[in-house]
Amino acid sequence: MNQKIDRRNLLKSGLMAIGGMTLAPHLSFGGAFSDMPLSLDPENRIYRSPMVREHFLDKKPDLSKMVRLGANENPYGPPKTAQKAVCDSVAGGNRYAWKEMSDLVDKIAKKEGVSTDYIMMGPGSSDLLEKVALVLFMNGGNIVSADPCYMSLIQVAKSVGATWKAVPVTADHSHDLKAMEAAVDKDTKLVYICNPNNPTGAITSGKDLLDFCSRVSEKVPIFVDEAYIELAVGADTQSMVSLLTKNKNVIVARTFSKIMGMAGIRVGYMAAQPAFIKQIEKITRGGMGISYTSIAAASAAMDDNEFQGMTRKLNHEAKTYLYANLDKMGYKYIPSYTNFVIFPVNMSGKDLLSKMAAKNISIRAFDIQNKPWCRVSIGTMDEMKTFVSALGTIS
Repeated sequence: MNQKIDRRNLLKSGLMAIGGMTLAPHLSFGGAFSDMPLSLDPENRIYRSPMVREHFLDKKPDLSKMVRLGANENPYGPPKTAQKAVCDSVAGGNRYAWKEMSDLVDKIAKKEGVSTDYIMMGPGSSDLLEKVALVLFMNGGNIVSADPCYMSLIQVAKSVGATWKAVPVTADHSHDLKAMEAAVDKDTKLVYICNPNNPTGAITSGKDLLDFCSRVSEKVPIFVDEAYIELAVGADTQSMVSLLTKNKNVIVARTFSKIMGMAGIRVGYMAAQPAFIKQIEKITRGGMGISYTSIAAASAAMDDNEFQGMTRKLNHEAKTYLYANLDKMGYKYIPSYTNFVIFPVNMSGKDLLSKMAAKNISIRAFDIQNKPWCRVSIGTMDEMKTFVSALGTIS
């Protein structure tokens, strides 16, 4: 009886937390954020100035004319193959897609080099991060992560009673693995690592991370969020999924939202030890939120290596163009291995967003250690030229 009550309370609090957090990615810089008297959403740290509301919320703008550089979306997708798969599958939308889901899991398991019982599906990887948080922290405990990091898992864990042990990143903005290992104690239930990291775009050495995960996972589960790993051109990186075959207690999240251009179609998965997945599935199932058409799109996108290669190439070219122009304008950006770049600016975040909104450009702004920063997603080359031109006129 008590188990049922606990489960209801857990799901109630978890669903409330998720409901408040699905509007935008959750980012935090912990104590690095200053308390500012601005119209700031306390949950996701996104400025909501009157100008931003006027241009992007109240007027319901024509999205075809907006330069959308605020949500780290792939401007080239979904791939044509995935679009066709969606169209072809709509007629079957009256049926549950059990077989189609099973086929997709087979394909993912083969790609990752594990059996199917190591895979759990979800409508995007954030859904799986949040489900893990709900299950692991129903009775408290603490979670260790870098600061800053992507906050979806952290916020849900805190909403059901966890405490967050935030470990500042190093001078080069990579994870301080030594300090994170030292932060693990008897109450730690999870270590969370986003690599490449969001919102900094920085990367932690794949070799160093592999060693860290191999050792520390003997003490506590380690969740490695690899949402941007396919975009890490020229980086010393590797997926941590190989540790699963060595019986290490790691969880690896992947998404179809970034390199495969399917952010709005919502497909993701995590690879973990079968016993861990069973622990999560005792509370909530992973694949129920994925539509028949999304499954078809995901399967097609996985096979479209040409599209993925094009995305990687064009993203790198547009980012290189942005770097060159930021250098010319004197901005000191953090080298990024993702599809976004973050850099400090010489005006308030509120003013920056308002001025960009007036030019029909959406970006993100943050205060880090009492200094304003701009995070801009990498769009098409034309979109980056538009952003650079706008930045030059308002700086």
